[in-house]
This record gives sequence, C-alpha cells and structure tokens, in this order.
Amino acid sequence: MPTAHQEILTEALQNILGDKIIHLQAQYGELTITISANDNFTVGRTLRDDPALKFDTLIDLCGIDYFTYGEELSIKHNLRGKRFGVIYHLLSVEKNQRLRVRVLAEDDELPAVDSVTDIWPVANWFEREAFDLYGIVFTGHPDLRRILTDYGFIGNPFRKDFPITGYVEMRYDAEQKRVVYQPVSIEPREITPLVIREEHYGDCES
Repeated sequence: MPTAHQEILTEALQNILGDKIIHLQAQYGELTITISANDNFTVGRTLRDDPALKFDTLIDLCGIDYFTYGEELSIKHNLRGKRFGVIYHLLSVEKNQRLRVRVLAEDDELPAVDSVTDIWPVANWFEREAFDLYGIVFTGHPDLRRILTDYGFIGNPFRKDFPITGYVEMRYDAEQKRVVYQPVSIEPREITPLVIREEHYGDCES
C-alpha cells in the first residue's frame, strides 16, 4: 500500500508529466514510472529541475534485456513487446524521495535512448557500461565506447541470447609473441549437479 509520501509524489508526477508516463507502479515501497525513449531527455530534465520533484542525483543506471520475460509479466508491466530497456534510480536529496524510471527502446535491432549525461554527468560511465554489455546506444553521449570488455570483443555479453562461453577466446601465442583471438574451444554442455541428502532431510521434527 502506498505511503502518504508516495501518494504525494505520485500526484506530482501525474500532474507534471501527464501522458508521458506509460505506466506507474508502487511496489516494495518504491515508485516506478515507465516512459518512452523519445521522451527520455525531456522527462529527465523535468525530473531534475521541477521544484516539486528535484531529483538532483542519479544513483544508478543499468541496461536490461526482457528477451525471456513472460507474456503475462510483459502485459502487467506494460512493456508493449519491447526487448531492451534502461533503468534509472533517482534521488531527491532535498525532498528525501526516490524514483525508478524505466525507459523502453523502440528498436530491438538497434536499441537507442537519449543520453542523460548533460542532466546527470555521473551517467557517463554507466551509459558506457550498458552500451558495452547490452549494445544499447546512448544518443548524444560524448564518448560512447566499451568500458569493461576489450577492444576486440564481439557481441554484448549480458544479452540473454549471448552464449555463456562467448564466441571467441583470447590467448598469448608464444611463437607470434602477441595476443591472438581464436574460436572458442570449449564444447557447450549441460551439467546437472549431483545432490546427496541425508534420509528425511528437511523433515520437521515432531
């Protein structure tokens, strides 16, 4: 059940953002709004600058892949069949309020959202991380390049259709005296762990 504090914030968000909010949800003591990628920068600036909101701090930003999200959950959270999204965790220090913002990318083949580095400069490396791991392009980012994987890496390792072994492996070649890339030599396999439990394990004592 929303607290009085959340109800005030909910009313302010609805009055200020209006139909830019695709979905609003209060769960586990936190508010989440879902917005379109086309409104990302405008909404972000409003969330920071409007005197009734003042979300001056970006705590975290991460990419997300809804590839295997169930149809029932997609309908519940109003994802509208979109695969990739970006999640922002915002804090208003002055008003002691938190907000989660979910932005859905329109194109699954080339997911893109506007960069918010001009609003919250701390987003710089967060956006690079989401670009590296999910392949989400942040339009207007000042230096969008990989940050965790190496320059020769192929693909985006946090996408749900990316193989656990990857596509290539890297090793040092003593003859060539340099690092080389080659196809993965590990054969994919499923491993089922053997679990041995004592008889009557977990039974409640009478």
